[in-house]
Amino acid sequence: MFKSIKESKIEISELMLPSNTNFGGKIHGGYILSLMDQIAFACASKHSRSYCVTASVDKVNFLRPIEVGELVTMKASINYVGKSSMVVGIRVEAENIRTGNIKHCNSSYFTMVAVNEGGKTESVPGLVISSKIEAKRFIRAIKRREDDVKKDAYLSEIYKNVDQYLELLKDYRVKIEI
Repeated sequence: MFKSIKESKIEISELMLPSNTNFGGKIHGGYILSLMDQIAFACASKHSRSYCVTASVDKVNFLRPIEVGELVTMKASINYVGKSSMVVGIRVEAENIRTGNIKHCNSSYFTMVAVNEGGKTESVPGLVISSKIEAKRFIRAIKRREDDVKKDAYLSEIYKNVDQYLELLKDYRVKIEI
C-alpha cells in the first residue's frame, strides 16, 4: 500500500499568548517544541493509521524569536518512510497579524515510529512521490540518515581512543588535567 504526501499533510495555527513566554518575554522554545511534537505525531499517525512515538528530533535551530500576539503556523508532511519509521518535516512560521509580515522561525525533522497496541513496531504504507521537491526531501532524509550513521561511528571511535584525539582540544578554552 502506498499513500501520497498530500494525504497526511497537516497545518495548524495558534495565537501565541503571554502564558507561553520565557523570562525574556518571547515564546518559550519548549512550548514550540511541544507543538512541533504534536503535529509530527498527527502527521505520522495520519499516514500510518497507527499510534506513533517520537524516535528522534533532528537539529532544532530557533532562527527568529516568536512574539506574544503572533499567529504561529506549523506545516508538517511526510518526507521519508522506512519499514516502520517516518520522517516528518516541519516548518514553523510566525505572522504579525497587524502587519501581515510572516517570518520563518524554525524547520526540523522528527523521526516517528508506528507501534501497535503491544508496543511493537508495525509497517507503514509506502510513499507516492509526485514532484521533484518531494523527491528532494526523500533523498535528503536518506542522506541525513547515512550521515548520522557515519557520525555515530566517528564519535564511538573518539570515545574508545580519546588519547589519540586530545590534541584537537589545544585550540579550545579548556585546561586538560588528566
